[in-house]
Amino acid sequence: MFRKSQSRLSTRLARLMKDPRGVSAVEFAMILPLMATMYFGTAEVSQGVSADRKVTLTARTAADLTAQATSLTSANVTDILNASSAIMYPFATSNMKLTISCINISSSNVATVSWSQSLNGTARSAGSTITLPTALNVASSALTFAEISYSYKPLIGYVITGTLTLSDNIYMRTRMADTCPALS
Repeated sequence: MFRKSQSRLSTRLARLMKDPRGVSAVEFAMILPLMATMYFGTAEVSQGVSADRKVTLTARTAADLTAQATSLTSANVTDILNASSAIMYPFATSNMKLTISCINISSSNVATVSWSQSLNGTARSAGSTITLPTALNVASSALTFAEISYSYKPLIGYVITGTLTLSDNIYMRTRMADTCPALS
């Protein structure tokens, strides 16, 4: 009896090995984890690149809007910070720090912060010196400096990477004067 059922089992296994109908299902089951990983990985990388691009655009917009002004109030700068942060949509702005500073460069090439304001961060101290890139350190001029950092938390890859800090900064020449507009 045992030999008979063993013989039947081996006959069925031999037939099953020759039958091509299940090959596609087995191949699909083997490839599915790889394909799902590639799909979600691509989506995650796209989200990360989008967040990084929005960080750059936010810094650029904040600096550009500030550099165009001939006169500013503290409320104007707050409006610029809030308007610039809207670029981060659909990403949350609660984990973004955006700072705008106006830098005056003296005739002896010493760069000092004229004024600074920040959204969700710490503003630079007025009167503090700042080191500029050599090409931008032009005597008797002014720069608008925007700096941003954003804590990006990937949806799927968080387990692997944790929170990533995306940051950028940009310097722009003030357009309407050689000195920073006074902040009133």
